[in-house]
Amino acid sequence: MDATIQKTFDDANKIVFLTGAGVSTASGIPDFRSANGLYTKNRNAEYYLSHRYFVSDPDGFYEFCKKNLYFPDAKPNIIHQKQAAFTQQDRAVVITQNIDNLYEEAGTKHLIDFHGNLFHVYCEKCHETVPISEYLRSRLHQKDNGPLRPDVVLYDEGIKQENIINSVKAMQQADLIVIVGTSMKVYPFAGLLEYRNPNAKVIAVNQQLLQLPIEFQMVQADATTFFADLKV
Repeated sequence: MDATIQKTFDDANKIVFLTGAGVSTASGIPDFRSANGLYTKNRNAEYYLSHRYFVSDPDGFYEFCKKNLYFPDAKPNIIHQKQAAFTQQDRAVVITQNIDNLYEEAGTKHLIDFHGNLFHVYCEKCHETVPISEYLRSRLHQKDNGPLRPDVVLYDEGIKQENIINSVKAMQQADLIVIVGTSMKVYPFAGLLEYRNPNAKVIAVNQQLLQLPIEFQMVQADATTFFADLKV
C-alpha cells in the first residue's frame, strides 16, 4: 500500500465509496456488462428487467430474475468488509449500484442502495415486506395473492428520490471520494460526481484505466489486493 494513499484514508473523516459490479465479481457474481455477462449473452436482458415486462409477463419476469439474478452462495469479500469497517467507524458512506445484498451481509452501517436491493421483496397489492425465501417459492403473496417484486429499479423506472437526495448530500460533505469497480459511465449514478465537494480528493481503484471529467488519482489494480492492504 502506497504510504501517501494510506495517509489520505487515515486523514479522511467523510469518505464516500462509489461502487459497482467490480466489487461483487470477487464474490462470484458476474458483471452484467462483461464478455460473459448477462447483457452480453442475452440481448433482450434489459427488456426482461423492465417494468413493462414485469407487468406484461409476470411469470416470465419472475423466472428470469430467479435464474439470472440470485446467487445464494455469494459471500462478502474483503472489499465489502473493509468498506463496511470504515462505515462502522462513522467515517464513511457506501453508495452502490449493486443490488446483491452483500454490503448488508458485511454489516455496512451507512449504505445507499442506489438501484435498490434484490433481497428486499414486497407485495404490490398490500405493500407488505416478505422474506426472500417466500419470493423464491412463489411470485404471489401467500396472504392476499398479490404480485411480489424485488425492490429494485427496473428499466423504465426512476431512481428513488430519497436515494438521490441522500447520495447528493453525502457527496457534498465528502472529503475523500473512492471509486471502486465501476466505469462511472452509467447515469444517473455517474452524475453524482457533479455534486462532489470541490475540495474532496478523488481516488479510483479499478483494473481498467478510467476516463473521468474531473481531476482524480488512478490506482490501476485489483481492488481485492488494494483493500486487503489498506488499514482501517
